[in-house]
Amino acid sequence: MKQNFYSIFMYVVMGGFTTLINIVTFWAFNDLLHLDYRIANTIAWVFSVLFAYVTNKRYVFKSNTPTFREMMVEFTSFVGFRFLSYLMDLGTMIVLVSGLAVNETISKILANFIVLVANYIFSKLFIFKKREGY
Repeated sequence: MKQNFYSIFMYVVMGGFTTLINIVTFWAFNDLLHLDYRIANTIAWVFSVLFAYVTNKRYVFKSNTPTFREMMVEFTSFVGFRFLSYLMDLGTMIVLVSGLAVNETISKILANFIVLVANYIFSKLFIFKKREGY
């Protein structure tokens, strides 16, 4: 129970930092550099996924991958599931921005709520699951 609470607490903390990186990167590329919101969203995704992998592996799920091959399998799984949440993010952004004319940065913030929940479920159930013998 205590370990599960710690995992959720750390996920919220690291997820907060990841979300901040995602939103600030999006804002910088969209508002400051005037890139299309879909391109800015993709760039923000890359930055936040790299940060999220390291922090989730180390601080949230304390995943142990003793070999390079196991780490690459884990990383590939992480990126694959994050790509699914990227599609949710992008789809939400397109509906809000192009369909409902909601401000791009506001849309990004709203989309991140959906992504945060999906990413925790993917990480907990599929990516950083406890491995036997470690």
